[in-house]
Amino acid sequence: MNTAGMNTAAPATRAGLCSVTFRALSPRDVIRFADQAGLASIEWGTDAHVPVGDTSHAANIGHQTRDAGLVVASLGSYYRCDAGDVAPLLATAQSIGAPRVRVWAGTRGSGDVSREERLQVTENLREATKRAADAGIQLAVEYHGGTLTDTLDSTLALLGDVGSANLTTYWQPRLDASAALACDELRSLGSNVSTVHVFSWWPGSERLRLSERSDLWSEALPLAESLGVTDALLEFVPGDDPAILHEEATSLREWLGIR
Repeated sequence: MNTAGMNTAAPATRAGLCSVTFRALSPRDVIRFADQAGLASIEWGTDAHVPVGDTSHAANIGHQTRDAGLVVASLGSYYRCDAGDVAPLLATAQSIGAPRVRVWAGTRGSGDVSREERLQVTENLREATKRAADAGIQLAVEYHGGTLTDTLDSTLALLGDVGSANLTTYWQPRLDASAALACDELRSLGSNVSTVHVFSWWPGSERLRLSERSDLWSEALPLAESLGVTDALLEFVPGDDPAILHEEATSLREWLGIR
C-alpha cells in the first residue's frame, strides 16, 4: 500500500494525478496506477469517473482512494458558473470527501464577453463560492482559455471581484507560453494558487514528456511549493499511456524534492 498520502511529514505540495489523464480506465485502475507510481493524491473528474449527482458511487470511490493510502485532492468539475444549481456538485464533493471543487469561469474568454456577461458569471461564482463555504468545501477556478481566467489580469480581477478567501485558482502553463512567461504568471498569482496541473505541451497542444520541458517544470514546481500550493497533479501524458506514468511521476517528485 502506498502510504504517501498519510505521511504527516509529507512535503507541502503533494504529487498527484488527475483521473482525466486516463479517462478510459476504471476508477480502480486509476487508483492502482497512481499507487504504483508513488503518487499521493487524485483529482477525480466528473466527466468520466465520478458523475455529478451519483453520491453513492462518489462515496465508494472516496473509500477506495483512501483505502489505497491516497488522498482525494479535489473534484474536477465542468460547472461553468453561468447557470445551473451547484448543489448536486457540492453534494458529490462531500460524498467523495473532496476538500476542493474545480469549476470553470464561464464559457467565453475575457476578451469576448460583455460587461453584463462578466458581471453575471462573477455573481454566479460568488454565490457558488458562498454555498461551497457553507458546505465546508473550497472552490477553485481553472486557469484556462475560453473562460474569464484566460489571462493573468482577468484572473486576478475575477478573484478580487468575488472577494472570498474560499475561492482560489488552479494554474497551468498557458498554450505556447514560454517557460519564463509561465513562471512569471505563476509567481504573480502567488498565494491565490491552490493546485497546479502538470503537463508538457509544446508547441501548441503536442504532448511531450515532462523532462522535455524541464526548463519550465524545474522552476515552476519548486516555486509552486514555495507559494503553498497543495497539489501538483499530473495530467495529459503522451498517448494517454499508463505505462509511462511511473517515469513521469518520478520527474514530478524529483522537482518537488520528494524522495
